[in-house]
Amino acid sequence: MSNMNSETVDTRLPLKQIWPDALVARYRAAGYWRGETFPAFLRERAVSFSELVAVVAETGRYTYAELDKEAERIGAGLLAQGLKPGDRVIVQFGNVLEFIPVVSGLFYAGLIPVYALPAHRITEVSHFARKAEASAYIAGRRYAGFDYATLARDLVSAVPSIKHVVLAEDNVGQPAEFTPLSALKGDAAALPRNLDPQSVAFLQLSGGSTGLSKLIPRTHDDYIYSFRASNELCGITPNSVYMTALPAAHNFPMSSPGWLGALYAGARVVLSPSAEPGAAFAIIERERVTCVGLVPPLALLWADAAAHTEHDISSLEVMQVGGAKLVPEAAKRLMTELTGLGCTLQQVFGMAEGLVNYTRLGDSDDLILNTQGRPISVDDEIRIVDDNGQPVSEGEAGNLQVQGPYTIRGYHNEEAANANSFTADGYYCTGDIVKRTPEGYLVVQGRANDHINRAGEKISAEEIEDHLLGHPSVFDAAVVSIPDDYLGERSCAFIIARGDKPRAVELKKWMREQGLAAFKVPDQIVFAKAFDTTAVGKVSRRELRAQLRQRFLEQAQSDKALSDKALSDRAQSDIAPLTQTQENN
Repeated sequence: MSNMNSETVDTRLPLKQIWPDALVARYRAAGYWRGETFPAFLRERAVSFSELVAVVAETGRYTYAELDKEAERIGAGLLAQGLKPGDRVIVQFGNVLEFIPVVSGLFYAGLIPVYALPAHRITEVSHFARKAEASAYIAGRRYAGFDYATLARDLVSAVPSIKHVVLAEDNVGQPAEFTPLSALKGDAAALPRNLDPQSVAFLQLSGGSTGLSKLIPRTHDDYIYSFRASNELCGITPNSVYMTALPAAHNFPMSSPGWLGALYAGARVVLSPSAEPGAAFAIIERERVTCVGLVPPLALLWADAAAHTEHDISSLEVMQVGGAKLVPEAAKRLMTELTGLGCTLQQVFGMAEGLVNYTRLGDSDDLILNTQGRPISVDDEIRIVDDNGQPVSEGEAGNLQVQGPYTIRGYHNEEAANANSFTADGYYCTGDIVKRTPEGYLVVQGRANDHINRAGEKISAEEIEDHLLGHPSVFDAAVVSIPDDYLGERSCAFIIARGDKPRAVELKKWMREQGLAAFKVPDQIVFAKAFDTTAVGKVSRRELRAQLRQRFLEQAQSDKALSDKALSDRAQSDIAPLTQTQENN
């Protein structure tokens, strides 16, 4: 599909990140920023490692030379369709073979990928497209049972700026409706060769802690440094085999060190279509995977399954755990299981906006179990402050602020969010509550806002409340996080009904029908008669959520105590005759 008018005046907002001149000079002098670009490093690896396998997926594999050739075809083909360097392109794939050559092809063409996750639906994708002022959408036809061609039709209807749709299967509906990925072709000589390393390479998604996700501009220089340095801390070499078990468009499996770090090192990337242990273990055995990154619930699931698997997973050297806090008790359990496999646990704490912390592979058990690591760089400048912005005493918990050679200076097209998220001197306010150990390691205490971290997926309470309030039987809604042994946190929606109370299952079904990602549907729904208000009838949403969460936990504790007492009373009744018999004897 292509009907772009080449005479149209480009009124889009520019993509940029601007660091102060003094920091630019410092980062270049320190060797963090080397003037590298994504297409340049990928082309160089295609020469240096041409015959080595670069990417493995369920449907095939590419050598480095084949990846380069396919990326050139896709990039040149997109430019031949009428796209121009600098255009933004929504990319939505699962962990499939096409994903990496598509992204590489966009880099080659100087186009700007905007990463959507496989779980995102029309609500999220249309938001990304409008915010990015995107011109194109590229996706697989189907993934995990969902038809993205339908989403593409809805997107074109909802966002007029989307003039091009490319789908990764040939049978893409009616003739000429959408362009098949396999049909792209163009002149490789048209691909730009001298991109600015300080230009924006792609747009990532924020966790969406205050509504739908914000767009994070990442430059060639800053992002390449982050995974180049991560490779050193994570032991990634040309002999490594890195498995992407989490969605490949997530920041963690993309750059910490991720599949981009693996490609930079000349290693092999293995895309697993499923993170389920049985399927993943079979791939680990076949490809001799050495490193994988998981969120805590998955890591614990893998540890349990590893104890009785029939697959040989002894090649696994490092299991990284991040995306959500790994509590010490769970870390201890993981370490016990992994030690038996000869595998090292590595904690990772980071954010798509920049800062990444790792426990080091040679760290003591105490640091690995009880901290979330220390920053990549000595020039990651950390401040821990109170709610008034004043530094807390060393070892005390406070709000984490950071600036550094790979931390952004602002979101794209988000003036209000930038005013709230960045200090006057350029530090990013992460929203995390942390404390720092004497060794410089961070211990995450929680979030300062209403951000729900459900198995590594970040959910905005505000966004879900907004959708619930659209239901005709919902008068008011408040969404809170509840601790969960498996997910880390789960979402609980407190609902005040309007008229007849709807059934919880009906509300969940209605939420799914709104085109939301499934992980945003509340895990639990509790009906309430009223919410507390102030004397003048106002409600602080943050305070309300805190109150509701506390009441829920107190009630759960009370219910458990009553249940335990009932069980104890019953047990005493059951054993009384035996006790009496023993006493008589």
